[in-house]
Amino acid sequence: MASAAITLAAEAPKLSAANTGFMLICSALVLLMTPGLAFFYGGMVRVKSTLNMLMMSFISMGIVTILWVLYGFSFAFGTDKGSLIGWTSDFVGLSGIDKGALWGTYNIPVLAFMVFQLMFAIITPALISGALADRVKFSAWALFVALWATVVYFPVAHWVWGEGGWAFDLGVIDFAGGTAVHINAGAAALGVILVIGKRVGFKKDPMRPHSLPLVMLGAGLLWFGWFGFNAGSWLGNDDGVGTLMFVNTQVATAAAMLAWLVYEKIRHGAFTTLGAASGAVAGLVAITPSGGAITPVGAIAIGAIAGLLCAMAVGLKYKFGYDDSLDVVGVHMVGGILGSLLIGLFASGKGQSDVKGLFYGGGLDQFWKQCAGVFAVLAYSLIASAILAFLLDKTIGMRVPEDDEIAGIDQAEHAETAYDFSGAGGGAARTTVPAAVGSASKKVDA
Repeated sequence: MASAAITLAAEAPKLSAANTGFMLICSALVLLMTPGLAFFYGGMVRVKSTLNMLMMSFISMGIVTILWVLYGFSFAFGTDKGSLIGWTSDFVGLSGIDKGALWGTYNIPVLAFMVFQLMFAIITPALISGALADRVKFSAWALFVALWATVVYFPVAHWVWGEGGWAFDLGVIDFAGGTAVHINAGAAALGVILVIGKRVGFKKDPMRPHSLPLVMLGAGLLWFGWFGFNAGSWLGNDDGVGTLMFVNTQVATAAAMLAWLVYEKIRHGAFTTLGAASGAVAGLVAITPSGGAITPVGAIAIGAIAGLLCAMAVGLKYKFGYDDSLDVVGVHMVGGILGSLLIGLFASGKGQSDVKGLFYGGGLDQFWKQCAGVFAVLAYSLIASAILAFLLDKTIGMRVPEDDEIAGIDQAEHAETAYDFSGAGGGAARTTVPAAVGSASKKVDA
């Protein structure tokens, strides 16, 4: 008995300090993506909506963190219940998790895995906010985030990543969130905007980005943080797959940015900074589910396809008449769909698994599995999100009054403005503004 006990003790997994440190760094990188997203979106709106756009991302960091600790982690990664949801009482409030408990055989603490996945849960509802710019009550948005995370994100995360989840058991490949994050958020965005309607002046008034430098800063922070998002999703396993994902993240993003710019030059006659930023994000989205299963050459192909087709997709809102303010549907939903489905074509069998796609002799078996995951998540998120938005709109109201939308949602919802122009003009800052000047300034389109 003693010798058997010694043997079992020797075989028990031991904490890896290297893997643990790596996962904590990756967690911080993924958290950085949410402020990066706030800057990215904040620069794309008009001046009068800047702070509201920033806050719509930042509030997710508060709300989702608390929900994740209370029950979200249990819902997503607890013991499977019917292939649809998880539940482990020890995960509720994190009260039953010993600080030294390890997650599976990955040699990292359960709490390290928990906090890494928390950062994914935070940024996913924040992604939705870009579609709703300029017109949603902040209180209604905060409540929507809480309800959506509970009803949509936590269960879908279990489907895709939780052991026993139906998509997980089916063999749907989603390395870091093509279905659970990007299709989920993009479909939700479409569901909500179909309920709440268009901005005042949509397709009539100019709604150009007010600060392209902020957009580029946000895109850069997203690109930087995405290495933690993607490479970290292999949980520090030292077998080269995380490194492959890191490389493919860079390669696909570069290819998508170039493809978007080429399309833009041919279609509109110029290479724009907004196009470069949007193309980079499209590539990041598309490689997120696929990067662990493909080669770097496959990453070039997937990035280029995503850059081209997402650039084309953002114009669909004008054709079909839905007001996706900052192209969440065109970039995140379309990019997530492409990245997820193309695994069925480009999976090499030399990455995270031996699964091969059509172009590597594997037939269409994996492609059909990817289709099942993609369209199930899309349909569930779109319908559930539309229902949540409808219920909130009919109870507390989702939209700000039209006058507040026209005057500026920042002042109406936050009693602040992003920029103080009272001292502009090169001289000493004035403490008061002459009445005539003040009246004229109100006529300026912010």
